[in-house]
Amino acid sequence: MLQENYAFHADRLHVKIYNEKRDMGMAAADFVAKHIQDAIQQKGTANLILATGASQFSLIEALKEKEIEWEKVTVFHLDEYKGISDEHPASFRKYLKERILNIVKPGKVYLINGDAANLEEEISEYEKQLKAHPIDIACIGIGENGHIAFNDPPVADFNDPKWVKVVELDHACRMQQLGEGWFPTFEDIPKEAVTLTISAIMSCKTICCVVPDERKSVAVQHTIYSDISTDCPATILRRHPDTVLFLDMPASCKIEKE
Repeated sequence: MLQENYAFHADRLHVKIYNEKRDMGMAAADFVAKHIQDAIQQKGTANLILATGASQFSLIEALKEKEIEWEKVTVFHLDEYKGISDEHPASFRKYLKERILNIVKPGKVYLINGDAANLEEEISEYEKQLKAHPIDIACIGIGENGHIAFNDPPVADFNDPKWVKVVELDHACRMQQLGEGWFPTFEDIPKEAVTLTISAIMSCKTICCVVPDERKSVAVQHTIYSDISTDCPATILRRHPDTVLFLDMPASCKIEKE
């Protein structure tokens, strides 16, 4: 087990800081793999949510090297852009298939088809499957605007009655997607996405939140120190009973370390 450089609690949120992004990803993968295997030992199967985006590269790379009984794992994911196919370079379905799913071959995979002909039916079925497969561990990140999944501050709801819904993406979120190179121009970025809600995320038994890079340091600072509110949706993680926030040193640069 990798030794963190610094660790502390913010309310119920356990924060672990690592010197290098690679170490952060490996430690997070160890954490996720252990919870998957624990669930398989206890009930024969495990239900997992995988996140996407540039922030998850180190975790995904490390996770696919772990000895996991993937044939006993059911995988979901957090979100997908509305109206783009799974062949689009920015598609989260494409990301997951190419970076991990086609390699480890889980027993069952449920992906959000953001370009479904009947999106309302697609969302209803996805929510039904999520509720039928209580999530043992969810891998998530935090956006530059403090979002978790695509629950940006203007649309985030800590008591959302829905588990999956269509949301409008705010300007800061769309700029992040442009900055990470997923789209050639701002105009190419979809204005809407399908996302798991905060209610769905908070229902997960355990959450592994991986956040590298200095560009996320302000969001990390707000997550830890700001009042719990939808101004920074990630602050709600401080109320979850079993969440670990994995950071590298640049992402933690605004944290007060004793």
